[in-house]
Amino acid sequence: MRTVACIVTDGFAPFEFGVACEAFGLDRSDDGIPSFDFRVVTPDPGVVESKMGFSINVHEDLSYAYEADLVVVSPVPHQYWDRVDERVLDVIRAAVARGAWVLSVCSGSFVLAASGVLDGRRATTHWMYAQKMKDMYPQIDVDPDVLYVQDGRIITSAGTAAGLDACLHLLRQELGAELTNIIARRMVVPPQRDGGQAQFIANPLPATTSLSLSPVTDWMLDNLRLDLTVDQLAAKAHMSPRTFARRFKADHGATPAAWLARQRIIHAQRLLEKTDLGLDRIAYESGFGSAAVLRQNFARVLGTTPTAYRSRFACNDDEMADASASVHASAEASRGEAVLESVA
Repeated sequence: MRTVACIVTDGFAPFEFGVACEAFGLDRSDDGIPSFDFRVVTPDPGVVESKMGFSINVHEDLSYAYEADLVVVSPVPHQYWDRVDERVLDVIRAAVARGAWVLSVCSGSFVLAASGVLDGRRATTHWMYAQKMKDMYPQIDVDPDVLYVQDGRIITSAGTAAGLDACLHLLRQELGAELTNIIARRMVVPPQRDGGQAQFIANPLPATTSLSLSPVTDWMLDNLRLDLTVDQLAAKAHMSPRTFARRFKADHGATPAAWLARQRIIHAQRLLEKTDLGLDRIAYESGFGSAAVLRQNFARVLGTTPTAYRSRFACNDDEMADASASVHASAEASRGEAVLESVA
């Protein structure tokens, strides 16, 4: 992926538009991250009004979007959902037909829906608009409970911050986990939120207790190779298993098992990129147990094999050797800590 076109029309949402600019428009080459040729486009170049009462001046028409590797669609106001500019719809159809990436943020999914490219596919949008999308487009499998959905090379996301999650998900496929984590750190956002995480969390800050689960999640990340159970994690949090599971879901929007599975995939990605360890060792370090289970999870979550992923994203030999030595040292230290803990 080298070229990115972000489509804006009157009534665009500034924050969600900024998400695309932040994810794909900044030059991060000083961190070793490839830069994209990012351009903002619109059907009729000139002044484009935002929903917040200010405007931007867009210089390019839609021509660039017909060749871009990624087409991003910003949200559109509800009064335009059933009358999207046909020129924009043509761009979306052409992008899907040629196999380009297409990504919508929040209500931008209604543009994709209007173009017909979501027919027969699974998609999402902001939970407040999900029923409206189901009513308008019954041929789309609308999932209102997730942060983002990828179906083929089409990605639809929920509102606001979920757009960043979707962008990072795409970047992880194009750049690998290590470089995407660098981007996330520069954004000061977590790189780990999975698309299946709950979109709407009833109690983002639980009032029942002030105890933070972050020490437990930090310990989980340091011990991915272990067979971690809810009972074990609950004991570390000084809670009953039932209370821990409920609290974890309230805090993170995912069950402990689902959250842990995603962290294991991300850790395996980084080991494949940064080390020359064999698949059996990577499976062990990531908590998958065997290379066969690792392959199954890669196929299910990433749609590729560990070997193919490594061939695409592996670092140079010196970096891999250093990282492999670090993993071996860390594993030895962890085994020592595990022995001490078991004795205690």
